[in-house]
Amino acid sequence: MNIRTYGSVLAYVATAVTFVVVVLILSSGGDFSHSFSHANSKSEFLIPIVQLQTKLNLNRQHSSSSNHFRSSLPRNPTFISGRRPPELELARARGAIQGAATVRNLSQLLRNGDVLASDIYHNPSEFYQSYIEMEKIFRVYVYEEGEVPIVHDGPCKDIYTIEGRFIQEMEQGRRGRNFRTKDAHKAHVYFMPFSVTWMVKYLYKPDSYDITPLQQFVSDYVRIISTKHPFWNTTHAADHFMLSCHDWGPHASKGNPSLYNSSIRVLCNANSSEGFDPQKDVSLPEINLRNGNMPSNLIPPPPPSSPRPHLAFFAGGVHGPIRPILLNYWKGRDPDLQVYNYLPKGLDYYSFMLASKYCLCPSGYEVASPRIVEAVYSECVPVIISEHYVLPFSDVLRWEAFSIQVNVSEVADLKRILTSVPENKYLRLKENLRAVRKHFVLNQPAERFDVFHMILHSVWLRRLNLKLKV
Repeated sequence: MNIRTYGSVLAYVATAVTFVVVVLILSSGGDFSHSFSHANSKSEFLIPIVQLQTKLNLNRQHSSSSNHFRSSLPRNPTFISGRRPPELELARARGAIQGAATVRNLSQLLRNGDVLASDIYHNPSEFYQSYIEMEKIFRVYVYEEGEVPIVHDGPCKDIYTIEGRFIQEMEQGRRGRNFRTKDAHKAHVYFMPFSVTWMVKYLYKPDSYDITPLQQFVSDYVRIISTKHPFWNTTHAADHFMLSCHDWGPHASKGNPSLYNSSIRVLCNANSSEGFDPQKDVSLPEINLRNGNMPSNLIPPPPPSSPRPHLAFFAGGVHGPIRPILLNYWKGRDPDLQVYNYLPKGLDYYSFMLASKYCLCPSGYEVASPRIVEAVYSECVPVIISEHYVLPFSDVLRWEAFSIQVNVSEVADLKRILTSVPENKYLRLKENLRAVRKHFVLNQPAERFDVFHMILHSVWLRRLNLKLKV
């Protein structure tokens, strides 16, 4: 199957884009430089927190290390656009968010029975106002071009569940319809609903390691929508987004330079050393629903008083550079650290999570792991052992409030690190896990503040960071 079946492809005609001076996106000239950023974050969370100012560079050179982002942030172009109403809506929303940012008492903003725990957010008032503004005005145009299964469909179970479920909710779900608009001129962003996982299934030749067919499909798809519609060319795709949980999602996005360099790429494989740019891209949580549903023993939150006899737990395949180090030091070495390759037959994976204080979450071949979300569900404090991983929703969530990050060089010292955590701090981490859980649950149908809405909110933030001149 090939996207070219839609008819002959017209020549790609790019609309001239005029760049002007560096601007902040505040409609009234205010300063959002403080927004969603905290200078006192731990060193392991040095990936720049999203700020309400544009960070876009169409000729961006990728940094080889996340530590280089701060010194190499690009300047802020303003795009010329004739879409005045959407831009005025965003300008008003920016002002409302700025006003809420200085409110220290969150209860002054909460409404409709909403409950948020302040500890888990960088700025809870700012996040809440941003979320409310998103619910009120954010509109997404979903391109109708493309045929199932590669477009408008995706996997709804197993490790890439999030890919199909987001497409499904965006196109057919009740909450998705609240954000979707059929009038492309009223949209704030444009969604390309193709599935990289299904590209791999239907276009990839097994064991060939040739991803050219995936990139060709993406190239053809972009050529179709950019010739049938004016929106792609107007901003060089900066207000367009794709979503993929497959490891090869970043590679598929290279099928079009503007998609790779300018668009919002929502990716599970959020590796800042491999071109993922947290100023424009979105880190997508990896959720493994093996039969399409959450495991039954993780559906209700565990009772707070449940015994947790194990200090830490890990079981998983030995792949990538980090896991062999973990198993070399701890597999079968200490009964307090239940570390396995694959769990022996007859033992239940989730039961171990529910019986452990800490769940070890080392990266495998790629940085993301569904183990992190499973740890949140089971209120087993995630111990993140990774390099260059931009954690999901870290633009608004304080991961240090509900997880621990351990450097790869510290793996040999894991037990001392975990046992040195004061009991009162551990209890706070565990309590915050219960508070943050709502943001990682994949509901069907979607519910307010759940993972579907958090993904949209991350896209919303990046759209706020882009100013189009009206």
